[in-house]
Amino acid sequence: MATLRVTLSEEKWARLKEKAARYRVAPEELLRVSLEELLSRPDEAFQEAVKYVLAKNAELYRRLAET
Repeated sequence: MATLRVTLSEEKWARLKEKAARYRVAPEELLRVSLEELLSRPDEAFQEAVKYVLAKNAELYRRLAET
C-alpha cells in the first residue's frame, strides 16, 4: 500500500473537514473513499460527463472566445 501526501489550502481543508463530519468519517477516510470511487469509474462515464459539460456550456465558451 502506498502513502500519498496532499497539500490543501486552509479553506479547502476546512471544507473537507465539514463534509467528513457530515458523513461521520475522518477527512483522510473521505479522501481515500473519494479517490477509490474516482478510480473505479469507467473511463466511458468520464468521457460522457465531459461531453455533457462541453455541450451544456458551448454557448458560453463561444462567447468567451469572441472577447
